Amino acid sequence: MWTRSYSVTTKEVTKEQMWKLFADVNNWHTWDDGIDYAAITGPFEAGNHFFLQPKGGPKVKVSLLKTVENNGFLDVTHFALAKMYDDHAFEETADGLKITNTITVKGLLSFVWVKLVAQNIVNALPKDIDKQIQVAKRL
Repeated sequence: MWTRSYSVTTKEVTKEQMWKLFADVNNWHTWDDGIDYAAITGPFEAGNHFFLQPKGGPKVKVSLLKTVENNGFLDVTHFALAKMYDDHAFEETADGLKITNTITVKGLLSFVWVKLVAQNIVNALPKDIDKQIQVAKRL
């Protein structure tokens, strides 16, 4: 198993704004430079799924495992002989909203998917979360 996490604490946005940003899956492409599109049918809730097309990559199905309104969500992407979990958490602290994104890859071929996908996602987290904050504060 491979896990990496990145957190930032900010007073620029609320957990409600961050939730609104992510729950609107069909508009992720407007603020995430790493994807061509994301599409969901139905509510942003556990048990549902969405499709995501990363730039330069194949379309993938992402399943929502856990959603807690205004607090975060956990999703999973299935690869050949591995799964990648993406955990987004929004936690109010005395210093502001703590935004944490944790990527975990499990499975027999996890080392392959870390190299092909997960490490690139983790490397981009500081820039991506900053962009999420800038967009969410306008919501």
